[in-house]
Amino acid sequence: MTIKNLSIIAVALLFVSCKNDFQLVKIEGKRIEINDNLATNQDIENFVAPYRERINKDLDSVLAYAVDTYSKTDGHLNTAIGNLVADVVLEQSNPIFNSRTGNNIDFVLLNHGGIRSIISKGNVTTRTAFGVMPFENSVIVVALKGQQIEDLIAYLSRAKRAHPISGLQLELDKDFKVISSSVNGKPIEKHKIYYIATNDYLYNGGDGMVFFQPNEGEYVLDYKVRTTLIDYFKKVDTLNPVIDDRFTQKN
Repeated sequence: MTIKNLSIIAVALLFVSCKNDFQLVKIEGKRIEINDNLATNQDIENFVAPYRERINKDLDSVLAYAVDTYSKTDGHLNTAIGNLVADVVLEQSNPIFNSRTGNNIDFVLLNHGGIRSIISKGNVTTRTAFGVMPFENSVIVVALKGQQIEDLIAYLSRAKRAHPISGLQLELDKDFKVISSSVNGKPIEKHKIYYIATNDYLYNGGDGMVFFQPNEGEYVLDYKVRTTLIDYFKKVDTLNPVIDDRFTQKN
């Protein structure tokens, strides 16, 4: 991101007493515009160049191929790119969670706004993953009782947005009231413990998702959402996600 303006602040301090007490009495600023007209420092450029080349080489390495262009605006309550991201988090995170706890992740919930770029048709690179998920959000698995899952479902029905989910099935009527809901095709049991993978931003109440706390336990996997994408891209040849019936609305 280009910085347009930089202010240099000069602060004048007045000695008030012999006790070395200080009081701010004046602040002055000067605007210095930073633009393409500024001369390049060749010494700095020479120093940075090999690092820049190495990073660009890593970011532009081809990992997979996308058969189409995918955007988070392509669907109503679920999108191909959102389904892909949620499915990837489930597929990549569950083996780690299972090896540590002996349990499996029941479903994934992420946020629509967290997807920051399209996946363009053609080569998929590490840079693609950074574009889709530029934030440093990490995967957290939260243990919730079934009755709290009902709060989560109520949130989704009110939000009316294609928040990415995987493992959860939800159908709404034309007034956005819940017709049916299930986890992995089974009815939600009120007293059963479910393990939901999300990210640390949402776990802490981001996007108004306050239903993750209190809970029956939380597990930090030390695994960034972006890294789940990179690892998945490396092991597949082709990306071909679709809009499906995991979150739908009847007319």
